[in-house]
Amino acid sequence: MRTAAEDRVPLRVGSDDVHGGRWTTLSGGGREWLWRRPGTRRNEARPGDPFVDAGGLEECLPTVRGRPDHGEVWSRRWRSSDACTATIERPDFTLTRRLTDDSGVVVADYRLQADPGYRFLWAAHALLDLSPAARLEAPAGIPVRLYPEAGALPSPDQWPPDGRWLPASWPSPAGLPLDRLGPDDGTAVGAVLLDCPRVRVADGTDRLTLHLECDDQPRSTALWRNLRGWPSAEPYRSIGVEPMLGRVFDLAGAGPGDAAEVPSGGAVTWRLTLTAHRAD
Repeated sequence: MRTAAEDRVPLRVGSDDVHGGRWTTLSGGGREWLWRRPGTRRNEARPGDPFVDAGGLEECLPTVRGRPDHGEVWSRRWRSSDACTATIERPDFTLTRRLTDDSGVVVADYRLQADPGYRFLWAAHALLDLSPAARLEAPAGIPVRLYPEAGALPSPDQWPPDGRWLPASWPSPAGLPLDRLGPDDGTAVGAVLLDCPRVRVADGTDRLTLHLECDDQPRSTALWRNLRGWPSAEPYRSIGVEPMLGRVFDLAGAGPGDAAEVPSGGAVTWRLTLTAHRAD
């Protein structure tokens, strides 16, 4: 995806372990990549509360949609063991994350411990601050699961009987140019780019690459393209580009191969790497 005419831009990252391990900044070259929605009282959220859409990057585990919405860990305090490492313990699992920005490359290393056979979804729910001219770059032709949300979507008779998603392919599933992240048109679309562990966002001369590494687990990228189509009462613009383990949004609807699964050793490890470049 990178061209010879691009220079790497060092990135810096910051997180709030007290409030769900949320990434609060991802910046470099005079640019903040993470979108923020002020006035949400995000820091007052407690376990069991509805999800608070404050922006940044939220850790979603063991589901993205469903119950609890956006998972269990975003609304709970993480325990910090040093400046880079934080852990959250739940009855079914323990998740540890080491988040660094050495040499200007942001690396998040994860380890989930649970009983063998435990199934889960994880997503780095990154809401990005992007212009309407931004594009999402992914390999053409990869399979996509398109979810019904709002606005100009295919007619209901095109959806499968279970209504969960419409199978299609990138970059224009069902005729929707999902690689275009604007202009705002009053639609909101959720999609999962299946078996797609690496994508790049291009916005003007800036590029952000997100790369997920994990052996023997399903790796995808979720997209939330809200072009002021949601919520219906007071819609706003928000763009989520979300590396994930799994192939669906809701763990309750995960079929065979759609969720990550803890092997016999009792642990799954994965790495998310983010790099930035700027075109000459």
